[in-house]
Amino acid sequence: MTIVKLEPDQTRALYEASPAFVTHLECSISGKIYEAGQPHGLSEEGRPLLVRYDLGKIAAAVTRQEIESRPGGFWKYREFLPVQKPENMVSLGEVMTPLVPLKNSVPGGVEVIVKDEGRLPTGSFKARGLALAVAMAKELGQSHLAMPTNGNAGAALAAYASYAGLKTTVFCPDDTPEINVREIELQGADVYKVNGLINDCGKIVLDGKAKIGWTDISTLKEPYRIEGKKTMGLELAEQYGWDVPDVIFYPTGGGTGLIGMWKAFEELEAMGWIGSKRPRMVAVQSTGCAPIVKAWEDGVEHAPLWENAYTAASGIRVPAAVGDFLILRAVRDSGGFAIAVTDEHIFQARDEVARKDGFLLCPEGAATFAAWQKALESGQVSKDERVLLFNCATGLKYPMPESDHSIDCHQPIDYDALT
Repeated sequence: MTIVKLEPDQTRALYEASPAFVTHLECSISGKIYEAGQPHGLSEEGRPLLVRYDLGKIAAAVTRQEIESRPGGFWKYREFLPVQKPENMVSLGEVMTPLVPLKNSVPGGVEVIVKDEGRLPTGSFKARGLALAVAMAKELGQSHLAMPTNGNAGAALAAYASYAGLKTTVFCPDDTPEINVREIELQGADVYKVNGLINDCGKIVLDGKAKIGWTDISTLKEPYRIEGKKTMGLELAEQYGWDVPDVIFYPTGGGTGLIGMWKAFEELEAMGWIGSKRPRMVAVQSTGCAPIVKAWEDGVEHAPLWENAYTAASGIRVPAAVGDFLILRAVRDSGGFAIAVTDEHIFQARDEVARKDGFLLCPEGAATFAAWQKALESGQVSKDERVLLFNCATGLKYPMPESDHSIDCHQPIDYDALT
């Protein structure tokens, strides 16, 4: 892992002020235009707002070579992001997350690469979206942020908001991994366990807006988490030499990252930085919570609420996604598909990759490996396709199988048993 130490002078140079390239915000379903520089939640139609840019001006202001020469993580793409004032670009030392080829857990000659988002601050890809949400909240004068979370998003919000001097309140299902709950609280948020699912937590946040006055930072209910997750697509294009992989398997709950990457590829093509080729986007879910998969199979744009949702891969346990139609459009337009795998397969995949390749995937990341195995067997992907899997968090945050082997050093050692 590359360690980036940002001294004050380096920080000023890295986050040097850029001209404002945002032109407006746009309703993702109606196309109605909203003014930039103002606080916004969902559109009047109750759908996500998308940030739009003058891409011609960005192309004239910066080159691919200049982007490549910059140090650091996702803030190196500052021209593609909505923050205007350098002092609002809250950084906890981000890096460009590495691409790690799997070697022993895949057939010989097959290219399967993992983008390891667990190297980011707070150990997950949620750092991207929440860094941008916090930066824009700071820029817009919002001082109290609230959100529902299955764990990692709450941790990222707490960390970046505390660093920025903002107050946070977080609600999580009561079966959220305890390590997540503790890190959220330790990093400065007021955190509450709720006897329900993430949509129940979201209702508490929504109902509290008028009563308390906090800003709702729920997935896709403000415009800027998409812009943070968009940087995954920008990074991938740079890492692939301004090209893209053939297939991307993405663990899909709220789907912000899949939507953001698709937006990044569209913007890069419009600027002439990549060609028209797109990766086939694959939305990966658990069989215990698969609303996007069902909607894809049924040929519809909106997924009904998934009743009695359950999966131990808590990050993809999202019974309803406000951006469902954006996920499904990206999947279909790319020639991709949606696929569900069992929890049993998810944890078999985690253990297989860990033991054969020494790579500890989080459960959601393991779901993408399981989905690739299933898709390879069914013929939905081929062995000659360049495949990218997203490991969205470090596997160290999650429970692991117990290890109960022991040796009594005061007794003779049976070395034959150790061979």
